[in-house]
Amino acid sequence: MSPNQPLAQPAYVLHSRAYRESSALVDFLTPQGRLRAVLRGARGKAGTLARPFVPLEVEFRGRGELKNVGRMESNGVAAWLNGEALFSGLYLNELLIRLLPAEDPHPAVFDHYTATLLALAEGRPLEPLLRSFEWRLLDDLGYGFSLDTDLHGQPIAADGLYRLQVDAGLEQVYQLQPGLFNGVELLAMAEADWTAPGALAAAKRLMRQALAVHLGGRPLVSRELFRKP
Repeated sequence: MSPNQPLAQPAYVLHSRAYRESSALVDFLTPQGRLRAVLRGARGKAGTLARPFVPLEVEFRGRGELKNVGRMESNGVAAWLNGEALFSGLYLNELLIRLLPAEDPHPAVFDHYTATLLALAEGRPLEPLLRSFEWRLLDDLGYGFSLDTDLHGQPIAADGLYRLQVDAGLEQVYQLQPGLFNGVELLAMAEADWTAPGALAAAKRLMRQALAVHLGGRPLVSRELFRKP
């Protein structure tokens, strides 16, 4: 096999839009990172495969940032999502497009995305799945922080109050102010104990604070889907 011959790799479509007359510009998630490629003949059989949540095997050609799809085949059973599970899947896709650098390999992110899609398709509770995905994505990108110790390395006190210092960690405070977290909630998050009162709601607030700076102040379009009746 020639060293320059492109290798097929597993992939998912994150987003696709029309490009020129009969092609599509597609963002793929692969173990090698987020790749953007031109898919020719998008109105034919290839276009029917280029849908979100379908496991694919894709051969990418070209060395530039914009690649070409050489071959694309189904690589398993698609995750069938509907209702809020579908909105959740679209949210994951938008997060990855916005946060994952192009051509920056993150095989653990790919594996966790695959597992999360399967769990969504099985109808498992949405909120724990979303919080877990957000947390692991931040951690894999180098933006994570400890949930059981503060930014000074001190153990989180169950009766303490904490605020998030983005890119530094949790800081204990001694006066009430907006956006604080109870220590008992943080310790429950560290153990992924979603039965603890308030833990899921606090985790949602924490992840929004942690993600906001990396999203550059632009809201996520997919979040609006959850607000529609």
